Amino acid sequence: MAFNDSSHYPEGVISFLDTDLYKLTMQCAVLKYFPQVQVTYAFTNRTPEKKLSRKAFRWLEAQINKLGNIALSSDELKFLQQSCKYLNQEYLDFLKEFRLNPRDQIVASFTPDDDTNSENDVGEIDIKVKGLWVDTILYEIPLLALTSEAYFKFMDTDWNYDGQQEKAYRKGKRLLEAGCILSEFGTRRRRDYHTQALVFRGLVEAKKDGERVKLPGILTGTSNVHLAMRFNIPPVGTVAHEWFMGVAAIDGDYETATHKALSYWVGCFGEGVLGIALTDTFGTPAFLRAFREAIPDHKTTRSGAAGSDNEIDGANTTAKSFAEVFAGVRQDSGDPAEFVRIMREFYDTNGIKDKKTIVFSDSLNIELCLEYKTIAEEKGFQPTFGVGTFLTNDFTHATTGTKSIPMNIVIKLSSANGNPAVKISDNIGKNTGDKDTVEKVKKQLGYEEKGWSLGDEKTRWGSENEPPK
Repeated sequence: MAFNDSSHYPEGVISFLDTDLYKLTMQCAVLKYFPQVQVTYAFTNRTPEKKLSRKAFRWLEAQINKLGNIALSSDELKFLQQSCKYLNQEYLDFLKEFRLNPRDQIVASFTPDDDTNSENDVGEIDIKVKGLWVDTILYEIPLLALTSEAYFKFMDTDWNYDGQQEKAYRKGKRLLEAGCILSEFGTRRRRDYHTQALVFRGLVEAKKDGERVKLPGILTGTSNVHLAMRFNIPPVGTVAHEWFMGVAAIDGDYETATHKALSYWVGCFGEGVLGIALTDTFGTPAFLRAFREAIPDHKTTRSGAAGSDNEIDGANTTAKSFAEVFAGVRQDSGDPAEFVRIMREFYDTNGIKDKKTIVFSDSLNIELCLEYKTIAEEKGFQPTFGVGTFLTNDFTHATTGTKSIPMNIVIKLSSANGNPAVKISDNIGKNTGDKDTVEKVKKQLGYEEKGWSLGDEKTRWGSENEPPK
């Protein structure tokens, strides 16, 4: 565990499991189906006015290199065996020996706005990752968390931890009082590890107090596997866009990509396991065309670089569709009210009467959770909420009381098997990847642009120096 010279709080990434659960589940599936596929990842700062100094970048570089020193401990392995039984033995054996190799797999660069060769020079950073998919898939979460930590350690420093646990308790209590089912999803854009730990401690206290007085809401857990282990609460998570992006890019067949990605997922984990589907990678309408199809039987072999030896045998199918087997879907972009309407129509049209879950996870706060809860319940869904940045990076400036705005940063798969990887989503502000490929895929899939008044990625968490709400 590393510590800041001027602070007794831990800095950087302190555990192999200090990541989101879905990175482990996707790595498990990649190991099974695509162990030889080469990929690249690209960094995007959607808040470009938030830059690092040279000193901050040097700290970030050092922390990135330290990722190579982290390994899965015996206690962490035991926790995965007991709490994540869907992770197969082959994968757990793989993790025992797995190491990141950032010096060979990551290129981080700093471009100063005005180069005076000073540690105080400010500029843009870039981060690129390359290597085998199975070897590099775990970088995304720690790289994002470290970049955010660097910014708030060196650039925006007018803040402290005072009241963070209490604030998280109040937020959790209010959501539980309202009957919300929620999870903490805040690792990637947290202010730092200590903040996330304080926040989750506050949420756990709210959970315990809520259970004592029989509040209707439920805290189901955290996406951070290390914190789940630390607080003895199950880790939670859903599949990410990366899975669909990678499967599509490997052979460039976007018309069948979603069906393949869903099929491989069920083939790896089984029907009804990890059963929340993310709908918006190539737009929800394209996703639903695959989601209504029957689940094929699987014949799998070890793949080559392109995964071309993997087979999905559709000649013999189960009686159920993906939509029937999956417990529900996750809404991560676009207008949530429109999404609920579309999903209700979809399930009704396909004769699916089971009560399904919608996980809302797009830049939530208390008011939005309560609004979406009402909308979803009125349409017969069970709403749940993955709340992230609103919990783990909600600060005000200590001297002025104005809001300290989080960075809006992402790291996305940019290529697989030498082909561009793209994400379209249900909000144009979240399009990522090669622009020509994005436009080609939109035309191929019949994608239609739709506006949404709250879809501005640059001001997702407010504007700098505005009064806190």
